Amino acid sequence: MPATTPVSRNKTAALSRVLDLVPRGYQRYTSGTIKAAKAERLAHKFHARYAIGATPAQRLVRKHRGDANALLVLYWPENAEIVHWLLLATEGNGLEQEDWQSVTSKSRLVWLGYELVRYPTRGRTSWTWRRPKSEMAEHYLMLASLTGQRNETAVQGWLERLAHQPGFHGVRQQTWSLYQEAHRRGFTGELPVIYYVQKISHGEPMQLAVS
Repeated sequence: MPATTPVSRNKTAALSRVLDLVPRGYQRYTSGTIKAAKAERLAHKFHARYAIGATPAQRLVRKHRGDANALLVLYWPENAEIVHWLLLATEGNGLEQEDWQSVTSKSRLVWLGYELVRYPTRGRTSWTWRRPKSEMAEHYLMLASLTGQRNETAVQGWLERLAHQPGFHGVRQQTWSLYQEAHRRGFTGELPVIYYVQKISHGEPMQLAVS
């Protein structure tokens, strides 16, 4: 069976893949963007260098001999000219060729407009995505402006857009805080149901070849 790596066509799928990988030890990362015409070539290069398409058995062998394992996350919408990529790796040998950072460092991973953070739940630590503080500040300013105009239709439409952004735990909490602020500022309309991320496919498989 040929080696493959998934291609995520929407942000939710790409961000969900990261949340699945980080708790499994894939906590070193490097990222970037590339023209769509060169994205497959980049994936092949990463497979040749880091075996991103390795099978679970091959990953166990690599781990046993002290080598790092790596996986690639590709955000590649249909007809997009630019592809966003995120390479995640475990601790181990063979990572000398990239500028790696850690998801546990003070400088948090921000990718596709969202910030990766940890939060406590049921006696353990989980990972989630949330909007960066700078974006939330802009949302609060927008809310103050819209409610100040007493335009409930505009506020309702704005809340609808927030509700349909990727519904990860951190994003949902932030959206609910904005809902509460809207009520505090006098909004009396019905609050939209906040989108919730369920288990979804990480994307379509792209075949990899070692060059």
